[in-house]
Amino acid sequence: MLAAAKVGWMLDAMDFMLYAVAVGQLKAYFEFDDATAGFLGTATLVMSGVGGLVFGYIADRFGRTRALMGTIVIFSLASLGAATSQSVLQLLFWRAVLGIGMGGEWASGAVLVSETWPAHLRNKAISIMQSGWAIGYIGAALLAAWLLGDPDLGLEGWRWLFAAGVVPAVFVLWIRRNIRESPKWTARAKPGRTEAQNPFKVIFGPALLGRTLRIIALGGAVQFAYWGLFFWLPQFLARPIEQGGAGMGIVGSLNWIIPTQIGAYFGYLTFGFIADRLGRRRTFILFMIGAAAIVPIYGQMARSPMVLLFLSPLLGYFGHGYFSMFGGFVAELFPTAVRATGQGTSYNVGRMAGAIAPYTIGAAATLPGIGIGLALGITSAFFLAAAVLVFTLPDRSGQALE
Repeated sequence: MLAAAKVGWMLDAMDFMLYAVAVGQLKAYFEFDDATAGFLGTATLVMSGVGGLVFGYIADRFGRTRALMGTIVIFSLASLGAATSQSVLQLLFWRAVLGIGMGGEWASGAVLVSETWPAHLRNKAISIMQSGWAIGYIGAALLAAWLLGDPDLGLEGWRWLFAAGVVPAVFVLWIRRNIRESPKWTARAKPGRTEAQNPFKVIFGPALLGRTLRIIALGGAVQFAYWGLFFWLPQFLARPIEQGGAGMGIVGSLNWIIPTQIGAYFGYLTFGFIADRLGRRRTFILFMIGAAAIVPIYGQMARSPMVLLFLSPLLGYFGHGYFSMFGGFVAELFPTAVRATGQGTSYNVGRMAGAIAPYTIGAAATLPGIGIGLALGITSAFFLAAAVLVFTLPDRSGQALE
């Protein structure tokens, strides 16, 4: 189950990040500006919130494994559909559909892992699952370096890149053959059990409303910081210095993405282990402060290869690892009957709130005297806000799920 959730999240990351690494070529092909590029990213993230909401409900009603398979099929086929786009509107449509699958995958996979692994190992298991994102991001960067840098493909390289995103659909066959349903969900789905009330009425009811809204606020702050920074990072690295970028070019920028994501992989992987030593809240705050401190330095000094060599892994480590908290942290705050709905809705509505980040950073970068490097520094404020908001929620690390 852990392998299925991790690989699913890895493939989800690859398909989502194909747009971020190809946005420079897409801008040239369709002739749109940074604001439009950011809007396309925002639309995908907004729809990922819808996907988390819908598939959270599906996972509670029909099972975590079925929901996981459905989301992978959706984002894989949507990537193939995006490869056929003949206009910005068609590209927007397919990226929106991909967002539905993306949001639903996390909601399904994280709950599956949280309900399967014992409480004392939950932090570590979620860290292992979450680390799949970094591998998927590296996969997207390698594919882009190969296909976007091929002179024979020219400006059509992005089509082949998106077409490669259909491959994850094959993984569904392995899940169907090898992965059983969550035992906690199966126990509630036995014949004779009374049907649970509408899960949305529960998570937005008097008992859980405040908790749900606080998770949304925490998720919104984190997701604004993350997507505002890492959606634009490939473009920042590729853009000429005179335009506020690091001047690395398309292929050069993708080469620097890899050490960033290697740092991210270890950030994801070690978060749970550190949290078991220091406590989950303290570890989360450590990562928030680290990310907030590094971003403005990176944005102003990344034109030096030596600075990139030193800071890229650190930016990846502190800028990603904190996500390993959310899978177990949020799962522990909802009862089994509504867990996937609560987790998918609260976290992904937070993602919808943070989805304005790609557009906001892109628009800020167009202002006189700002530039993309300085605009990235806006995200530091949201990292620090998340460090405060985490205190508004209870920490039930190591406790059995309800």
